[in-house]
Amino acid sequence: MIMSRSEAPRSEDADAAATGGLVDSLLGGLPAEAVLTDPDVTASYANDMASFCPAGTPAVVVLPRTTEQVQHVMRTATALRVPVVPQGARTGLSGAANASDGCIVLSLTKMDRILEINPVDRIAVVEPGVINAALSRAVGEHGLYYPPDPSSWEMCTIGGNIGTASGGLCCVKYGVTAEYVLGLDVVLADGRLMSTGRRTAKGVAGYDLTRLFVGSEGSLGIVVRAVLGLRPKPPEQLVLAAEFASAAAACDAVCRIMEGGHVPSLLELMDRTTVEAVNDMAQMGLPESTEALLLAAFDTTAPAADLAAVGALCEAAGATQVVPADDAAESELLLQARRLSLTALEAVKGVTMIDDVCVPRSRLAEMLEGVDRIAGKYQLTIGVVAHAGDGNTHPTVCFDPADPDESRRARDSFDEIMALGLELGGTITGEHGVGVLKKEWLAREIGPVGMEMQRAVKQAFDPLDILNPGKLF
Repeated sequence: MIMSRSEAPRSEDADAAATGGLVDSLLGGLPAEAVLTDPDVTASYANDMASFCPAGTPAVVVLPRTTEQVQHVMRTATALRVPVVPQGARTGLSGAANASDGCIVLSLTKMDRILEINPVDRIAVVEPGVINAALSRAVGEHGLYYPPDPSSWEMCTIGGNIGTASGGLCCVKYGVTAEYVLGLDVVLADGRLMSTGRRTAKGVAGYDLTRLFVGSEGSLGIVVRAVLGLRPKPPEQLVLAAEFASAAAACDAVCRIMEGGHVPSLLELMDRTTVEAVNDMAQMGLPESTEALLLAAFDTTAPAADLAAVGALCEAAGATQVVPADDAAESELLLQARRLSLTALEAVKGVTMIDDVCVPRSRLAEMLEGVDRIAGKYQLTIGVVAHAGDGNTHPTVCFDPADPDESRRARDSFDEIMALGLELGGTITGEHGVGVLKKEWLAREIGPVGMEMQRAVKQAFDPLDILNPGKLF
């Protein structure tokens, strides 16, 4: 068995010598400015935004600008048996981008070119460091639309989105990142370059290796180029806000909307705790009696008619007030509460732990009721915002990290929420990934046979286990 640098016992002198040899080898194929060794600088690349996820100390941080430079990094890592941790903007919430001791952190943020936008084929070809929002704006100039829109879209990269199979507010209508990745160029662990997928509208040649890399969290290869599917730019959406006296009533409205065949571009839910936090932070004047706030949007050719139909369903489910927007400006005002949710919850205690449990829409009410019970059991503030249209809930545990007992209760409540999600027929992650945070829970969800097959795939692509080791499994 090959022991990773993070596992092998070494003296400080041996570590220093090994790091010096590693840096010299990297500089053999990289410009000096692309190789960072200052400990104060490299420490800033140690982790993403997840709580309770250990991170090691990288030996070096590399910022390549070309595919050939990435290949050189991987050949060096293979030759020296050094682990490599790929990173994007480090906005992830599962620890998937956290460094391991002695690793090469491979930051792909400098590979940020949009290589092609093709309105006829409706594709964009991009490097992994392209910011999601930058791509969205660029394709918008051509009358096109790239739908995946994580809440961190102004910061997160396409490579990171691919690594974690991220979602966003529009998933209820348009789907997640995996549905828009048509093809990839991937540098494998040994430095070879492989192309997967297609540029065509259809294609079923061989195994779908493209989908295999989406959501693999950098554990199978390094994405250096992506072919992304685009859609025609939709009309401006209109938004409706509906207030409910109970979370169960709001979830009933969600079920009625989906059962009725409606296709909203957005269907979001905020529970009482989240509404209160937003009111406290932004003085938005939401009624104190609101137990749940449901936001629905349509980007159809007749959005006002769609909002009226959905508003009637909300009233039938018990909405105490339904407020449809008349124009885009009013729609944006209605969405402000949702956009402020996570910031407002963070202000409650200073730190949050954001869960990512997805359940069948029909079990959404049970999920919210369960989270409320768990909050009471552990005496914690836990707010829930949800992509209600696809059952993806984000229970957000607010806690004081300086209080050991509260931190313990926060972690215990987080685990209990994941267990609840599985009991309801759901999954431990809808869009944030497994990383370090949910390794134990992945095994519980997919079972021993599933784990065996996943490890076999990992072994086939990365026999030395140098690509993001310690993540997923």
